[in-house]
Amino acid sequence: MSVARPKALIFDWDNTLVDTWPVIHAALFETFTAMGQTPWTLAETRLRVRLSMRESFPILFGDRWTAAREIFYEAYERVHLDRLVACEGAGAVLSGLHNAGFYLAVISNKTGRYLRAEALHLGWDGYFGQVIGAGDAPRDKPAPDPVSLALEGSGVAAGGQVWMVGDSGVDMEIAHATGLVPVLLRGGTPAAGEFDAYPPSLHVADCRGLLDMVKDL
Repeated sequence: MSVARPKALIFDWDNTLVDTWPVIHAALFETFTAMGQTPWTLAETRLRVRLSMRESFPILFGDRWTAAREIFYEAYERVHLDRLVACEGAGAVLSGLHNAGFYLAVISNKTGRYLRAEALHLGWDGYFGQVIGAGDAPRDKPAPDPVSLALEGSGVAAGGQVWMVGDSGVDMEIAHATGLVPVLLRGGTPAAGEFDAYPPSLHVADCRGLLDMVKDL
């Protein structure tokens, strides 16, 4: 497929730029236990965590979801900065793209205040024009609402010159919903049928591969 050189790239955060599965899993384990439910395994956490808290917790915990939210927040806030680990090559790709003049932004289903604290902690906040988390837009990813916020002030309109880079189906879905180029950034081969509904236009295994791909266009 022929893809135009982008003017802007919007990134997912968790497990696209930073490895946060151990932190998310630990906070969920504590939450499930406190709520009297069977905790997920790490493998189940990796498979099932996709939607924002305001979308997923009412499904998981019913009318007790706000109590579960507070337990999760307290557990997550204790450890998330200390255990935050950048994905290999993420800092270099952000620096390289930023220095080359590309507009960069983040759209994540992580709560906005945690997301921005993590970007600041890593020293990456200066790379992004906007960092949009759960609760910042009327609806969260995969709804299209966060895209206009992410591109605000960039001078770039949503369309084929904007790449949406992420590791999951919701990232591909929001790209399709808003006319962005869906780019899967993840090692390995997707499971059969995993992206049938919202297929990626491009697939790269790691951050270095993404930077090389952009440079080659």
